[in-house]
Parts: sequence; structure tokens; C-alpha cells
Amino acid sequence: MPEYRIHGASVDEIADLYDQFNHEFMRDEDWRMGASLDALNDVLYRLDAEARDGDPAVVVWDDHAHSRASLGFDATERWILDKLAQPGTSNAEKFGRDLAALRAGTGPTYFEIVLDIFADHPAIELRLQ
Repeated sequence: MPEYRIHGASVDEIADLYDQFNHEFMRDEDWRMGASLDALNDVLYRLDAEARDGDPAVVVWDDHAHSRASLGFDATERWILDKLAQPGTSNAEKFGRDLAALRAGTGPTYFEIVLDIFADHPAIELRLQ
């Protein structure tokens, strides 16, 4: 059973999270994923497929509380505002709604979005520690 370890104490911003993901999930690849939720989802589909082939994956996220705090409201707001500052490259209407929901306290943080992506891959066990 392959085990991957995310060092949450090293995650102070979104780019740090993807550094961790690349270190763990892209070990045998000659490319690196960018800071993209779609890219993360694609990589997890690969791990999910490997798990279905009889080799389940476990992702241990140490110090996840630090990551949760670092990828909370402020980081999420900056991420959404960055998306909105790039007209034509993102769905501005969707990100506008996401920003309003975040500011109203009803929208997910970046950390929560990442957890939701992991939840879509039941053959990958995510352990928050």
C-alpha cells in the first residue's frame, strides 16, 4: 500500500501545498503539476486508478491544522481575487459567487475545497493528523 505524507507545517500558502503534492504524488514523473485544483483532481484520478488495481493509497496529512489555518479565509480570498483579475481565463461569474459566499461565511476555504476533491476519490484514504 503506497503511503504519501503531506507535511502540513510546511504549508503557509497555496504554492507550498502544491510543492508538497508534487514531492509526494509526482515522484516518478518528469513533470510537475501547477497550483491547480483541476491538476490535483487529475493526479488523484491516477492514484485512484492505481488503488483500484489492488494497490490502495493512503495520504497522511500531518499538522493539517496548520494547513487549514494557512489555507483559510485570507488565502482563499486572495486566490479568488487573483482568478477574477485574469479576465477570460476563469469563470468570472462563478468566482464572483464564490467570493460572495466566502465573505458571507457560507463558502468553502481552499483547504475545504481540497478536502472535497480528496473525498471524490474513495480509493484514496486521507488521514488528517
